[in-house]
Amino acid sequence: MNTSAIKTSSLSKFFGNNIAVDRLNIDIRKGELYGLVGPDGAGKTTTMRLLTAIMDPTSGDAWVAGFSILTEGERIKEKIGYMSQRFGLYEDLTVMENIHFYADLYEVPKRERPAKIERLLGFSNLTPFKSRLAGKLSGGMKQKLGLSCALIHTPDVLFLDEPTNGVDPVSRRDFWRILYDLLKEGVTILISTAYLDEAERCTRIGLLHKGSILIEDEPKNVRSSLGLPMIEVWSHNARSAVESVRKIGGVCNVSLYGDRLHVTVEKKMAASELIDQLRHAGIDVKDFREILPSLEDVFISMVER
Repeated sequence: MNTSAIKTSSLSKFFGNNIAVDRLNIDIRKGELYGLVGPDGAGKTTTMRLLTAIMDPTSGDAWVAGFSILTEGERIKEKIGYMSQRFGLYEDLTVMENIHFYADLYEVPKRERPAKIERLLGFSNLTPFKSRLAGKLSGGMKQKLGLSCALIHTPDVLFLDEPTNGVDPVSRRDFWRILYDLLKEGVTILISTAYLDEAERCTRIGLLHKGSILIEDEPKNVRSSLGLPMIEVWSHNARSAVESVRKIGGVCNVSLYGDRLHVTVEKKMAASELIDQLRHAGIDVKDFREILPSLEDVFISMVER
């Protein structure tokens, strides 16, 4: 029995000499919420466009819901929902008119629409706004309307390209609540994001850099993958201290977070030894503690390596 909802085999995309996706191999199980995580330019959007059969690869292949992107693109489009970064809402149409427009595009039978639309409006909290023009909605409400339009035909696989980019924190929380409800119904979700705190909510993540996966696992396993102690140091002069800290023997990596430094050290180095050396170097230390690395720490460390 095939348990893969999305599978790629050495998937690559070149634009001239620029490699956007580089021999990508991922295998996303049915019913999984997989996060493709990376900064702008990492290849997230290009990967999405390849997997949704909008764009042809330079080499390699991929299968979505069991269909090849090379030869069965139209079959794939029947099985998926896709919400791009600039989802095509019509601002001069109402919420209901937008949903009906997408229902027409996906050829959803008229008799099935009332129940589906009522449910989509209900779980996205858009029922009170169904007569409002899309152009008059807030950013968060537009995203929820976009998601409702992408779900009107009940897809097996849902592709979301940075869906909460620029959305307020409350709307982001609501959006993720909707995604968890979809997971319970067996929908497979591939979401791309540059927000590492959001990546923590995925069942598995792949850290993408220059079109390649650096590491792929459950978020908690990725965070523990450095295999080295990390010490968080509070300092009044944290920014100016970074270069001095890097020169200390036993220090592997330093990242700056406001008035805090995240310092990765060799296993043999105790926190107290690091702090003594910092103070000896004239760095003011307010406080310190040993911490588990964040996803951002892991990503920065791997990219620098």
